[in-house]
Amino acid sequence: MNATSVTNNEGDFTPPAQLPDAWIGFDWGYSKHAYALRDRSGKQTQGTLEASPEQLHSWLAQLQPKYNNLALAIEGTPASVMAVLAQYPSITVYPINPASSERFRKAFVPSGAKDDLPDAQVLLDMVYTHADKFRAWEAPDQLTHKLNKLVQARREMVDRRTRTLQRLTSLLRDYYPQALELVHSLSGPLALEFLERWPDLISLKAARPGTIKTFYYKHNVRSAQLVEQRLKRIKEARALTTDEAIVSVAVLQVQELIAELAVFHKHIPKLDKAIEQTFQQHPDAHLFRDLPGAGKQMAPRLCAAFGTDRQCFPDAASFQKHAGVVPVIEKSGQQCWVHWRWNAPAFLRQSLVEWAGLSILWSAWAKRYYDKAKASKKKHSVILRALAAKWVRILWKCWTTQTPYNEELYLKALAEKNSPYAA
Repeated sequence: MNATSVTNNEGDFTPPAQLPDAWIGFDWGYSKHAYALRDRSGKQTQGTLEASPEQLHSWLAQLQPKYNNLALAIEGTPASVMAVLAQYPSITVYPINPASSERFRKAFVPSGAKDDLPDAQVLLDMVYTHADKFRAWEAPDQLTHKLNKLVQARREMVDRRTRTLQRLTSLLRDYYPQALELVHSLSGPLALEFLERWPDLISLKAARPGTIKTFYYKHNVRSAQLVEQRLKRIKEARALTTDEAIVSVAVLQVQELIAELAVFHKHIPKLDKAIEQTFQQHPDAHLFRDLPGAGKQMAPRLCAAFGTDRQCFPDAASFQKHAGVVPVIEKSGQQCWVHWRWNAPAFLRQSLVEWAGLSILWSAWAKRYYDKAKASKKKHSVILRALAAKWVRILWKCWTTQTPYNEELYLKALAEKNSPYAA
């Protein structure tokens, strides 16, 4: 996708390199798409398309002979549509924030009336009159794109596993709380096999002590004292309830949750392997591999966040604003309101803030920064966002110069500036 405008700062864009042959407002949907088109002569057309790849390809192919350069505005970056648009280099895509198009619409339709074709006209008006105010979308390189998809898929799967573990914990507390003590952690293979063999206290108490000992030894629980303590706990245990209706239904639910966890345990390592292989092939992997606290999970996420297009973020501030780790300042008269960025990419901000928290354990200056802010009674989340903003400035410099981060050199630079974080 050929970008015709580039962000320099928030709200500061260079004008398009050339005037498009036509402008399009494209309102996408799951059942149908609506479009409004205007060419240089002022002629306008509107219409709808069935929401299918075949229809979209056919429509775009019809436009190609007529227009060599198209500017298309669309709300957000829907994957199903962007995958098709990326195959047509003559189309410059301008993703429009839904909040922006809604405000633009309400400026001319105060009643709040909304429909697909009028919405496409709104997007057309925005790109026709204000294309220089929007950033053109550019498809990322394949390795960055794949890495970003992989790390997001892994995070989503881990979150689903966490929700399943929470459900299982809550269920066991209601009828079989002893199991939580006897397996130590529900996330490991020991817990899954334990609950599969003994899904209630009655079946557990019926098992022979030798069988239980063998089970623990199989799962590398070799401490004789610990095993004896657990056997004693089983012998003294009393059922929370013997109500057959409660226990029998709970056992069925436990079996279902165990099956879900077994699937996660099988597929998360597959994602880990794919992430590692893709990250090793990425040309910028060396910039993120050895960052303090990054490790096997955070380093690929940071690499995917920055990508390889240095022109996309011409300065550190543009990346800070894009990631949502710096606040927004609103002023009106004598009033000033500072708040965080509502529309920042959630996964990107989450990655930076989580890594900032991990860096405290491995970076001397980050630890001092956190301790100093904590002593000032600042909230933990506020400190981590501010720390992430500082890290972004450092990473942006390393990224643009292709120089790996060096903790010793950075501490030396802080000492030369008499920074309190260098002591």
